[in-house]
Amino acid sequence: MKTRTLGKSELEVSALGLGCMGLNFSYGHPMEKKDAVTLLRASVEQGVTFFDTAEVYGPYTNEEIVGEALAPLRKDVVIATKFGFNIQDGKMAGVNSKPAHIREAVEGSLKRLNIEVIDLLYQHRVDPAVPIEDVAGTVKELITEGKVKHFGLSEAGAQTIRKAHAVQPVTALQSEYSLWTRNPENEIIPTLEELGIGFVPFSPLGRGFLTGKMGADTKFDSTDFRAGNPRFQPEALKANQALITLLDKVASDKNSSTAQIALAWLLSQKPWITPIPGTTKLERLKENIGSVDIELTSADLKEINEAAAKIQIEGDRYPEAAEKMTGL
Repeated sequence: MKTRTLGKSELEVSALGLGCMGLNFSYGHPMEKKDAVTLLRASVEQGVTFFDTAEVYGPYTNEEIVGEALAPLRKDVVIATKFGFNIQDGKMAGVNSKPAHIREAVEGSLKRLNIEVIDLLYQHRVDPAVPIEDVAGTVKELITEGKVKHFGLSEAGAQTIRKAHAVQPVTALQSEYSLWTRNPENEIIPTLEELGIGFVPFSPLGRGFLTGKMGADTKFDSTDFRAGNPRFQPEALKANQALITLLDKVASDKNSSTAQIALAWLLSQKPWITPIPGTTKLERLKENIGSVDIELTSADLKEINEAAAKIQIEGDRYPEAAEKMTGL
């Protein structure tokens, strides 16, 4: 597995990380804990060193699974987790990044992950009620206290990133980015490049769509959040197949899979981008890892970008009411 450094920090991670949310949260029925532990340990054997979780996934149980699985491998891995939501009756209940709440969340995460220090701590979503300078200042204190190593933000805007970075250097931004969600290209990526901040795209395979295995007739379990997601409604799935046709063509030329091309395209954008696709299957994990070794030439990238520019992606990322609340 190749490695990458997140921005100007000294945080070195595998070129492809693993998003752990889907092991037991939001994507239908959760895995059996023993199977999730097996998958996580197998991913380390395959060269993955970067693992992403959050207190709200479960809530709490995802961190416990990650902590148990990686405990014997702690020296070989980088663990990222997130704070930033109230949790009431087992559900997210609004954003909360008050300093006292951050500290409470960190103590809980350290215990559940069974670690002494969090390698990368993200604010999960910006809290409009708390100045970002106060958030960054609190994390700075936690770094000084030895409870956190690096500070990250998730789905934050350019000005928020700048304000936070001025107080405590931001190591990484985590936001959605893929061939069907390219909003970060306008302002976010240039800002990260200017400031020397790494980029960790979540949902780099479009929540499964960019694997090419979905169509208008795809059905989702009622426990799968995609069932109510605008982009996964039949009409949107049908309209967006044009993007899969494009990826299939390139995949055929490269003797690879559609998913591998989608990830290879992302890896080709910047050397400080580290995607975190999630999976519950070992064969998919191996397939995703194979994308790291696929070389897309400048001609390949030009072909993909020119063709993709002509495709109008249908459907919003989230239902409107969930846009600010979701931790997905």
